[in-house]
Amino acid sequence: MQLVKTTRDTLLRPLQIVSGIVERRHTMPILANILIRKDGESVSFLSTDTEVQITTHAEIGSGAEVTGTTVAARKLLDILRALPESGDVTMTLLNKRLTVQTGKSRFALQTLAAEEFPTVQQADSYNASFSLPQKTLKHLFNMVHFSMAQQDIRYYLNGLLLVLDGQNVIAVATDGHRLAFCQVATEQTFERQEVIIPRKTIIELQRLLEESDEPVQLDIAANQVKLTFSDIELISKLVEGKFPDYTRVIPKGYKNDFTISRDELLRSLQRAAIMTSDKFKGVRCILAPGSLKISSTNADQEEAVEELEIDYGGDAIDIGFNVTYLLDVLNNLKCDQINISLGDSNSSALISIPENQDFKYVVMPMRI
Repeated sequence: MQLVKTTRDTLLRPLQIVSGIVERRHTMPILANILIRKDGESVSFLSTDTEVQITTHAEIGSGAEVTGTTVAARKLLDILRALPESGDVTMTLLNKRLTVQTGKSRFALQTLAAEEFPTVQQADSYNASFSLPQKTLKHLFNMVHFSMAQQDIRYYLNGLLLVLDGQNVIAVATDGHRLAFCQVATEQTFERQEVIIPRKTIIELQRLLEESDEPVQLDIAANQVKLTFSDIELISKLVEGKFPDYTRVIPKGYKNDFTISRDELLRSLQRAAIMTSDKFKGVRCILAPGSLKISSTNADQEEAVEELEIDYGGDAIDIGFNVTYLLDVLNNLKCDQINISLGDSNSSALISIPENQDFKYVVMPMRI
C-alpha cells in the first residue's frame, strides 16, 4: 500500500520537526521510531520520549486508505537527507516493511505496529489558555534558557519557570549560581499561575519556534503543557516541585552601578577567559572610580589584565565571578549598553538593560 508520494524536501520537513526528541538508546525500542498515520491525503508524524510528544501534519498522502505504522526515525531521516533533491519519493507499506524509493534507489525498513506505540495521554482540561506571537515566546526562552541547570539533583531547577501574572508572561531560570528573569506584557489578563517546563522541552521549542508573528497557543494543565503553532503540536509533562522565590533573589537598592558597552565588556572577558583553566573559570573584577580592571590567572602563573574606562563614582570593590556566567548573558543580549549594579564584594551582581525593567540577570560572586 502506497503511503506517500511527494518531493524529498516536502517529506523531510515534518520528519526533521518530530525527530529532535527521539533518543537512540531507550528502554523501549519502539521509542526510537516515529509513528506515521495516513488518512487519505493527510499524513501525521508523531514522536515521543514519554515526557514530550511532537506531532505535525502534511497533505502528502497517496490514495484514500487509512493506515499507520512506526519506523526508525534516524534511519529514515538519514536516508532522505542522502537522497538527491530532484525526483519524487514514494513510501510503501507491505508485509511489515516500509519501502522508500526514488529513481533507482530503494530502501526497505523494518516496522513495528502502530498500535504498540505509547502516545502521551492528553489532559482532560486546562487551567489556563493564552497565545503569544512565536517570536515573543522564542525571545522569552532565549533570554533565560542558558541559566537552566543540567542534571541537578534539585530536579525543579532542570527547567524553566513560566509565570502568568496580571498581564505579564514571565520566564525565569536558575542553576543556583545565577538567575535570569525576562517578562513580556500582553493584552490578556491572567490569574497568577506558575509551572516548570522541562529543559529538554525548552531546547526543542527554541529549535522549532520561528521569528514570526504567527501565534502560539499555550494550554496549561496541572501536570502538562500543550503548545500549538504552525502545523505543530507539542505536549510536554511539567516538572513537579517548588521553584525558588525569584523575587527574593533579585537584589534591590544597590548604590554602586555603572553602564558599559556590552560588546566592549564581552571582548575583554573573552580575552581574560583565555588564561583561566578548565577547572577554574574565575576572573577578578576590580572596580574603582573611573575604571574597571579585569584579571585572570592560572596554575602556571600566567596572567591576563584588561582595563576599561567607565563612568563610575561609587565604592572601590574587588569581586570575583565565573567568567562563563558573564559570557553567557553578554552573548545572548542584543543591546548596545548594559547596566551593572553591585553591593559589595560578597554580594551578587545585577545585570540589566538601561531603561528596561523586563530583563534581569543575577550572578553570585566566587572567591578568588
